[in-house]
Amino acid sequence: MNDKIYSLRVKAVTTIEIVNPDTGITHHREFFDEEKFAELIIKECAKSLWTEECYNSDLALEEFERNGAKIKEHFGVEE
Repeated sequence: MNDKIYSLRVKAVTTIEIVNPDTGITHHREFFDEEKFAELIIKECAKSLWTEECYNSDLALEEFERNGAKIKEHFGVEE
Protein backbone atom coordinates (compact mmCIF):
# COMPACT_ATOMS: atom_id res chain seq x y z
CA MET A 1 0.00 0.00 0.00
CA ASN A 2 1.46 3.37 -0.92
CA ASP A 3 1.96 6.08 1.70
CA LYS A 4 -0.93 8.25 0.49
CA ILE A 5 -3.48 5.43 0.62
CA TYR A 6 -2.16 4.35 4.02
CA SER A 7 -2.52 7.91 5.30
CA LEU A 8 -6.14 8.08 4.09
CA ARG A 9 -6.84 4.67 5.64
CA VAL A 10 -5.53 5.89 9.00
CA LYS A 11 -7.81 8.96 8.79
CA ALA A 12 -10.80 6.65 8.27
CA VAL A 13 -10.21 4.78 11.55
CA THR A 14 -11.91 5.84 14.77
CA THR A 15 -10.52 4.60 18.09
CA ILE A 16 -12.68 4.48 21.19
CA GLU A 17 -11.86 3.56 24.76
CA ILE A 18 -14.16 1.26 26.66
CA VAL A 19 -13.66 0.93 30.42
CA ASN A 20 -15.01 -2.19 32.05
CA PRO A 21 -16.75 -0.89 35.19
CA ASP A 22 -16.22 -4.18 37.02
CA THR A 23 -12.47 -4.46 36.46
CA GLY A 24 -11.46 -0.90 35.59
CA ILE A 25 -9.55 -2.27 32.58
CA THR A 26 -9.54 -0.02 29.54
CA HIS A 27 -9.93 -1.59 26.12
CA HIS A 28 -9.28 0.23 22.85
CA ARG A 29 -11.45 -0.57 19.85
CA GLU A 30 -10.82 0.62 16.33
CA PHE A 31 -13.54 1.00 13.74
CA PHE A 32 -12.83 1.41 10.04
CA ASP A 33 -15.31 3.70 8.28
CA GLU A 34 -15.50 2.53 4.66
CA GLU A 35 -17.65 5.47 3.63
CA LYS A 36 -15.23 8.00 5.08
CA PHE A 37 -12.31 6.21 3.37
CA ALA A 38 -14.08 6.37 0.00
CA GLU A 39 -14.91 10.05 0.55
CA LEU A 40 -11.27 10.83 1.37
CA ILE A 41 -10.12 9.04 -1.80
CA ILE A 42 -12.61 10.98 -3.93
CA LYS A 43 -11.51 14.30 -2.43
CA GLU A 44 -7.88 13.37 -3.05
CA CYS A 45 -8.68 12.55 -6.68
CA ALA A 46 -10.38 15.91 -7.12
CA LYS A 47 -7.35 17.68 -5.60
CA SER A 48 -4.98 15.75 -7.87
CA LEU A 49 -6.33 17.65 -10.89
CA TRP A 50 -4.26 20.64 -9.76
CA THR A 51 -1.35 21.22 -12.13
CA GLU A 52 1.33 23.85 -12.61
CA GLU A 53 -0.88 25.37 -15.32
CA CYS A 54 -3.41 26.29 -12.66
CA TYR A 55 -0.87 28.69 -11.17
CA ASN A 56 -0.36 30.44 -14.48
CA SER A 57 -3.85 30.69 -15.91
CA ASP A 58 -7.23 31.74 -14.57
CA LEU A 59 -8.82 29.53 -17.23
CA ALA A 60 -6.90 26.47 -16.00
CA LEU A 61 -7.89 27.29 -12.42
CA GLU A 62 -11.55 27.48 -13.42
CA GLU A 63 -11.25 24.14 -15.23
CA PHE A 64 -9.59 22.59 -12.17
CA GLU A 65 -12.38 23.80 -9.90
CA ARG A 66 -15.09 22.70 -12.35
CA ASN A 67 -13.63 19.20 -12.85
CA GLY A 68 -12.99 18.72 -9.14
CA ALA A 69 -16.58 19.71 -8.43
CA LYS A 70 -17.82 17.26 -11.11
CA ILE A 71 -15.96 14.37 -9.50
CA LYS A 72 -17.32 15.18 -6.04
CA GLU A 73 -20.84 15.71 -7.39
CA HIS A 74 -20.74 12.40 -9.27
CA PHE A 75 -20.03 10.55 -6.00
CA GLY A 76 -22.21 12.79 -3.82
CA VAL A 77 -19.29 14.12 -1.78
CA GLU A 78 -19.58 17.57 -0.23
CA GLU A 79 -16.69 19.77 0.81
